Amino acid sequence: MDITKYYLGENEKPLDVIKPDGGFFGIFRTVACVGDSLSSGEFESTDENGNKGYHDYYDYSWGQYMARAAGNTVYNFSRGGMSAKWYLDSFGNEICAWDKGKACQAYILALGVNDLMGQNREVGSADDVDIENYENNKATFAGDYAKIIQKYKQISPDAYFFLMTMPYTEHEDERVTKHAALLHDLAKIFTRTYVLDLSAYAPRYDAEFRRNFYLGGHLNAAGYLLTAQMTMSYIDYLVRKDPEDFAQVGFINKGFHNRQARWL
Repeated sequence: MDITKYYLGENEKPLDVIKPDGGFFGIFRTVACVGDSLSSGEFESTDENGNKGYHDYYDYSWGQYMARAAGNTVYNFSRGGMSAKWYLDSFGNEICAWDKGKACQAYILALGVNDLMGQNREVGSADDVDIENYENNKATFAGDYAKIIQKYKQISPDAYFFLMTMPYTEHEDERVTKHAALLHDLAKIFTRTYVLDLSAYAPRYDAEFRRNFYLGGHLNAAGYLLTAQMTMSYIDYLVRKDPEDFAQVGFINKGFHNRQARWL
């Protein structure tokens, strides 16, 4: 056995190595995917008159592809059209997302498209976040996004958070750039928080990509499977990059720690 295959490769970057079985993503036994249509396995239909329909088929979501590949439990805390504000105003309560009984070991946040592209909300900055009291966060996308993290930290204080940026299309988009910069800034102020930077490491979602992996304006089944493999592989990379950061995952929500080992 060549154990070095399980270590980080020299000069390896996220998504250089794709792990179809999830690799070390499997250390997280419970995972919540917080997102919009692209987290919900949404397919776009058209009828004979060209009218569009949108259908959340969670079984096709990248979250459920991950669950089947890695053998963990993944919750779809998502819905088509979801925004950070909607999540806080009503959706989180509707699905009992803040209940202690639904506390997870890891949360993957994939929000921003509807806020920034659809609603043209102000991105804001990490300065909009009151780290001590989220009720004081400013009413910007940054303030709402951070509040979601903070509310989950109340019910699962040792959980890990993975913040997903938006990939680029053929063209640069300053909203994608600002969104990615914000998530990197938020990862600096919250413990056990990492960025899944698709804007930096995912392929361009260009015309050829869309031909293979899109159905209308949303992903097709293969596109959701590809997203699952990229997400799992990115998290596997992070675990291999800093294994000591993840050594105590098994204690999350168990009430114990190993105080002689590193604890973030």
